[in-house]
Amino acid sequence: MTHRLPAYGLFAAMLAAAGLPLYIHAPKVYVDEYGVSLAALGAVLFGLRLLDVVQDPLLGRLAAALRARRALAVGVAVAVIGAAMVGLFAVAPPIAPLWWFAAMLTLVFSAFSFLTIAFYAQGVTTAADLGQGGHLRVARWRETGALLGVCAAAVAPVALGFAGFALAFAILALLAGLSMRGEWRGPVEAPAGGFAPVLRDALARRLLLVALVNATPVAVTSTLFLFFVESRLQAPGMEGPLLLLFFLAAALSAPFWGKAADHYGARRVLLFGMGASVVGFVFALGLGTGDWPAFAAICVVTGAALGADMVVLSALFARRLETVAPGAAEAFGLWSFVTKATLAIAAATLLPTLQAAGFQAGTENDAQALWTLTLLYAGLPCILKLAAIALLATAPLGDSESRDHTETDTWKTSSTR
Repeated sequence: MTHRLPAYGLFAAMLAAAGLPLYIHAPKVYVDEYGVSLAALGAVLFGLRLLDVVQDPLLGRLAAALRARRALAVGVAVAVIGAAMVGLFAVAPPIAPLWWFAAMLTLVFSAFSFLTIAFYAQGVTTAADLGQGGHLRVARWRETGALLGVCAAAVAPVALGFAGFALAFAILALLAGLSMRGEWRGPVEAPAGGFAPVLRDALARRLLLVALVNATPVAVTSTLFLFFVESRLQAPGMEGPLLLLFFLAAALSAPFWGKAADHYGARRVLLFGMGASVVGFVFALGLGTGDWPAFAAICVVTGAALGADMVVLSALFARRLETVAPGAAEAFGLWSFVTKATLAIAAATLLPTLQAAGFQAGTENDAQALWTLTLLYAGLPCILKLAAIALLATAPLGDSESRDHTETDTWKTSSTR
């Protein structure tokens, strides 16, 4: 069948606008407008991610069971996520703000999880239809769209206000759902064993571990970005432009990372991108008041490096699943959980740590509190990125990685341990 790859980009943009920006904007909104404490918000975010331990596998099984009716199921989930986003940002809490925050995020995250699992599973089927290089083609459209969606979500609250952002998101969700209405087709065979084939496979396990460690720095910087710009750089009002610059650099670089991986090999290209990110974080350690121009350059470097993470690493995992668990939508529950768990860990540990160090948003902070903020924002990601580099460098991807079909053939013959 003929697939409309731009629709994958639009749908990914919608999902991205509902994902990462929640951790950037929502906590600050509920701190500034409703006086909710950082520690309480961190506890709620962590609790919601614990819910995913049970929920994501169940949603994966649901996505597999509804394979023949996936278009209808996706339509319902799109409606839920749009309505919940409006409730989170455009409706004054009718109950205690912390409980309203938790209730709306539960709906957003549940719909987001289901849609992500179904969307990535459909991507495997579509990539198989496209033939050689299909996974990187799908990943380029999907991850570039996702990054553009994050860019839009980063600036929309500034340009439209949070209520306007929520309404715009609901419209985007409707358009994205309509654009994909003819794509929710594919094989209706029984699921291929859920998580078991993935967890039994040594390479799939390693890729999940790399994804966990490598995504955590992004979760750290996303959680602390607004606080770092406002309090460490003393550049209030620059948060939106700098955030846009970061994600725009990622979006513009994403297609080039995909092509480079196809030509030079996925591991080599991904390691280069991860190394560039470490360099950027090292320079961020020395920033202080008024250094936002230097930070803008760092945003370009680390944003471009994020493009490599999103395109290449997701393509590696999807390609491996095609071998070890074809047709298993619930297997993407693992990928969904791993990527979201990093945000939960960051929220649960960083926000209380900042509060314990005496940091207070929007006020003058002493040198110790600001240095703690800097170490968490830039020092911790350096350590985590270096750990991810070591894990990827020793992953059993095979000796020949210069082309998509060569990597796939190598993996298909690798032993499962």
